[in-house]
Amino acid sequence: MSPKPSSVDKALNDFLHGKSEQTLELFHYFIEQYKQIGEVTVHPAKSMIGIATARKRIAYITQLGKNFIHVVFPFERPYSDNLCFQKIAQVPGDAKQFNHHFRMLVKEDVNAEVKKFMKLAYKEGS
Repeated sequence: MSPKPSSVDKALNDFLHGKSEQTLELFHYFIEQYKQIGEVTVHPAKSMIGIATARKRIAYITQLGKNFIHVVFPFERPYSDNLCFQKIAQVPGDAKQFNHHFRMLVKEDVNAEVKKFMKLAYKEGS
């Protein structure tokens, strides 16, 4: 008898069900890149997938498109001098959260600049 999947596994499978092969590859690649930085866990929620350290959520996959994934990194200040974020927006009513929006279309989009921000988010969340 195989073990019963956890509610987290089921929720994640629900998110991934019906997604294109390219989108699934991007999702798994992004998570693997984070796991090379440090220990992270995946937390499916109602409308997004959180990526967390033991202490806090450090990134959110907010959209699994036909051929991309959309990731949001919450930082306490805007990092405007970059080439990787398509948008940076302050969260309304929260003076200390600036969401940095990254769209991944190919594995190569997780380049040195993106990895720098992934590491920064990991460090701030640890």
